[in-house]
Amino acid sequence: MTAANPHADGPAIEKELTVFLAGRTGSEPTPDQDLFTTGVITSMFALQLVVHLEDEYDIEIVGPELSMDHFRSVRTMTALVQRLTPAGRDA
Repeated sequence: MTAANPHADGPAIEKELTVFLAGRTGSEPTPDQDLFTTGVITSMFALQLVVHLEDEYDIEIVGPELSMDHFRSVRTMTALVQRLTPAGRDA
């Protein structure tokens, strides 16, 4: 895990993901932008996102959580992180 707080609130997660995506793709997505349909990311890049989210937020993404729908937008990835962090699992 890096400097990000694994219990960060939604806006902080969204900001971190937006910065990460902009740095990797050269495009700053909006929170609800469909990243696959607009060509910002590919299914191969989605695998890099899995690794990034697991490392950055100390979570494990397995099974049904690996659905591309969870990686479709910054907002859906934020919801995934919140759901998989310890605070989200306890809720």
